[in-house]
Amino acid sequence: YQLTAAGEDLKGAATRMEREVLTIDGGLLGQDSRLSGPVRVTVVNHIAESLLMPIFACFSKKYPEVTLQLLGSNTYASLAQREADVAIRVTDAPTETLIGKNLATFASAVYGSRAYLAALHESKADPVWLGTECCGFHRNWTRQKCPSGKHSLTIDDTALASAALKQGAGVSILPCFLGDADPELQRMAPPDPAYDLKLWVLIHSDLKRTARVRVFREHLADEIRKLSDQLSGTLPGTASSHLSKNE
Repeated sequence: YQLTAAGEDLKGAATRMEREVLTIDGGLLGQDSRLSGPVRVTVVNHIAESLLMPIFACFSKKYPEVTLQLLGSNTYASLAQREADVAIRVTDAPTETLIGKNLATFASAVYGSRAYLAALHESKADPVWLGTECCGFHRNWTRQKCPSGKHSLTIDDTALASAALKQGAGVSILPCFLGDADPELQRMAPPDPAYDLKLWVLIHSDLKRTARVRVFREHLADEIRKLSDQLSGTLPGTASSHLSKNE
């Protein structure tokens, strides 16, 4: 089905009306000084589960009148359309209309199961690469490491990639905070600065004066700061996040 010319005109008018309503709604939200009410947070699943859940739980205990609604997904949620109030994203170029704070830079490295890497070392064979399609970053890195693009297993979620690695399915690039936390996994190589990523917290400009959104953003930044070693890939007993090949 296609819209008629009259339908197209009506669609344009409805879009303008929606934009005005959202602007008014956003202005009212921005004046909300109460530390109560909902805060909808969109965040990638594996980051929420493996890194941020203790921070979220701590916030809920500290501010029990604020209802934290977590939208764990790898898909995009629009702050402009009020699908969420806060976005925690891995990006180098936040949208211009959003207010952003770079929370941290986290390291990544190539991981495999301990058994798989031991067998690989013994056989001197080439590693099997998982086809990791969770984001553009991992897709490009995997393409650089495996130019043929031939993968027996392709995965669009980092947590699933971690599970596949533990089954000896091959190797893949993982964030160090995820790979180092799993005793079944081991680094195949030291973290590569080329794989560093930035973690941002983003809000719509209309919400910058909303108290509950502001305190959540500040809480998140304070707690992430305490995880600097974990995020930088620093292992116990090492002096640097990016280890030398001898280490």
